[in-house]
Amino acid sequence: MPLDIEHAMTPHGDRAPDCTMVIFGGGGDLTKRLLAPALYNLARTGLLPARFALIGVDKLDMDDAGFRAHLDKAIRDFASDKHYAQTLDENALSALLERVHFLSGDFGEDDTYHRLDRMIVGISKDRHQSDHVLFYMAVASRFFGLIVDHLGKSGLAREAPGQWRRVVVEKPFGNDLQSAKALNTQLRQTLMESQIYRMDHFLGKETVQNIMMMRFANGIFEPLWNRDHIDHIQITVAETVGVERRAGFYEATGAMRDMIPNHLFQLLALTAMEPPSSFSADAVRSEKTKALLSVHTVDPHRDVVRGQYVAGQRDGTALKGYRQEDGVAPDSLTETYLSMRLMLDNWRWAGVPFYLRTGKAMSTRRSEILVQFKRPPLSLFRNTATENLMPNALLIKLQPEEGAALSFGAKIPGPAIRIGQVHMDFHYKDYFQNAPATGYETLIYDCMIGDATLFQRSDSVMAGWSIVQPLLDHWAQGAVVPMAHYAAGSEGPKESEEMLQERGHHWKPLD
Repeated sequence: MPLDIEHAMTPHGDRAPDCTMVIFGGGGDLTKRLLAPALYNLARTGLLPARFALIGVDKLDMDDAGFRAHLDKAIRDFASDKHYAQTLDENALSALLERVHFLSGDFGEDDTYHRLDRMIVGISKDRHQSDHVLFYMAVASRFFGLIVDHLGKSGLAREAPGQWRRVVVEKPFGNDLQSAKALNTQLRQTLMESQIYRMDHFLGKETVQNIMMMRFANGIFEPLWNRDHIDHIQITVAETVGVERRAGFYEATGAMRDMIPNHLFQLLALTAMEPPSSFSADAVRSEKTKALLSVHTVDPHRDVVRGQYVAGQRDGTALKGYRQEDGVAPDSLTETYLSMRLMLDNWRWAGVPFYLRTGKAMSTRRSEILVQFKRPPLSLFRNTATENLMPNALLIKLQPEEGAALSFGAKIPGPAIRIGQVHMDFHYKDYFQNAPATGYETLIYDCMIGDATLFQRSDSVMAGWSIVQPLLDHWAQGAVVPMAHYAAGSEGPKESEEMLQERGHHWKPLD
């Protein structure tokens, strides 16, 4: 077992401490599309360590020069795609690529880790940098336990005073409660909890982090954030893409496992959590876990809608149904859409429904949180031309645009008392410099400085799986659960809207 050393934090905004970053799966898609551009952005903004080295590990016939050329193209393609090719910082890119190395090896062979150890030691001596190492697993989840076992066996995960070793684990962390517990047990045989950084890239988005700022730093919202003033909350993560070339993965996963226990439950926890005693990692994560633990048992028939897209169209273009996608079984019962109604058994949220929905092949790509406030008493307007008051709503926009909008009533000019709905709209790009980002910049930086606030602790992971496990068991037992269908390019199945209508609510339109 490693030493349980104290992980000192560097203040945010300073350069991260000197370290070596090892990416298992260095030749893969995640490194190419997201990690390499994120490291470039950290270099460009002066947050990457002054003495830094990057080692890619993969079973590819590649050397240092080949890996550097691979990352160079990935970063230039990213900048070009985001229309920033003309402002690419060549000096920052060159400085990053000079620090790049590659190790060809099999993740299951001891020799790979012995050679990696020698490479890390050699780089540290050559660059006169400290022996801090960040291991990033940009690989399929089946390799997580294998790699960590070898890191322990080789001594690479062992910490010493003044020397940290941290391991980043990408989602999914298990595919049900039992497998999540088994994986956690396996990792903890080698690593301390403080060494494990369970990554959910969704939490790297600025607006996701801003949920806490909006709630706790603004006197206009903080006193209202409870059952006395809020009618219900909607959390939406909608995608326009279908399953595309991921049928092999998606057939065994579905919308529930892919999105609910991680992305949507993290947004739920940030929205519903109690104020932490501080913004330290443990304080924040403890309150998030408490929120998840307070979720009432979900009724699989009344509180959940499973859906699957059929053939449809978007903007005049014909779209395939899920069962017509390559690699999908013609009688597949995998859900591509899922909506849930959750109730929290605590003082703040008693009686307030939280509605969650996520789906593929939807009409619009959108991630957002809608906080709908209660209507005021109508007696004042009983004898006026105003027949109904629209409720006030706060919309927190996560993607594709980041920002927030507040809707409220205002008198329409004229002699009659009539109220119209007006909107105050805030966009991040209008107020703050908006450079292209992957969402991984903050998360990688936080790993380097030892701030685990945006990463899931094991108890939070288990709390999320505990909510959905009864539903997974219910479906696995062959229980008759109707599969709702919706046309590709639409807003989802009508059964989902009907679930909200039971309480007089409606989904906010996506368009």
